[in-house]
Amino acid sequence: MQFVVDHVARRGKVGLKWELPPAVDQALVAAKLKSKLGPWKLASVVHRVAVLSTAHRLKRLTNPCEEPAVRTVLGRARRASVKRGERPAKTTAITKAELEAMLATCDSSLKGIRDRALLCFGFASGGRRRSEIAAADMRDLRRTGPQAFIYRLEHSKTQQAGPTANSTPDKPVLDRAADALVEWLEASGINDGAIFRRLWKQRVGPALSPAAVGAIVQRRAKLAGLEGEFGGHTLG
Repeated sequence: MQFVVDHVARRGKVGLKWELPPAVDQALVAAKLKSKLGPWKLASVVHRVAVLSTAHRLKRLTNPCEEPAVRTVLGRARRASVKRGERPAKTTAITKAELEAMLATCDSSLKGIRDRALLCFGFASGGRRRSEIAAADMRDLRRTGPQAFIYRLEHSKTQQAGPTANSTPDKPVLDRAADALVEWLEASGINDGAIFRRLWKQRVGPALSPAAVGAIVQRRAKLAGLEGEFGGHTLG
C-alpha cells in the first residue's frame, strides 16, 4: 500500500501530491531506478504491482498485491486519473517514410549494420514487437533463397491463444530486409543463439533485452529528426 501511495499522484489542496520523500526520490533517480524526479505515471505503478504479484505467486508466497485495500486504491487512482483527463501515452506507428528516414541514419559500422537489420526485421511481415525481436533466435530462422528467409515465430502475442485461420508462425523476411539480415550475420559472425545482440567496442555480446530494442528504435528516430513517441512497440 505504501508503495502505491508513494508513487501515485493524487489531488491535494494545492495541485497534485504524492508521499515519496524527496531524498528517497533523488536516491532512486541517482541509482537509475527512476528516469526523473516526481511521481510515476499510473500505468507504471500498475505494471510494477503486476510484476510483484506474479513474483509472489511463482514463489507461492502470500500475495500482498491482491489485498482488497491495494486493489481498491488502484481502482480509485484509475477513476481519478480519468476524471483529470489523463490518457495513456500512445507510441507513434512507424510507416515506410519513417522507416526510410531511420535506415538512412545507419552507417557501415557494426552498430549501424546491426540497427539496420533490426529495423528491417522488425518492420518485415507485418511488424514485430520489441520482445519478439529480442527473443529472435537462429534456430527459428531458415534461408529459402538469395533474398529470402522464413522466421518461425512460435510465441507471438497473437499466437498465445492458439493458432487461428488468420495467423501463422512462419513470417517471411524478404528482399532488402533479407539483405540487411545477411550483412549483419556475416559481419557479426553469428551462426547460433540470439540474432540481435549487444555490442561492446565492436565485440558482439549477449542478446539485446526488449528495453534495449526500444532504445535503439528511439535513438534512430531521434537521429532521423522524427517527431513523436517512438519505441519498440511502434514496429509491430
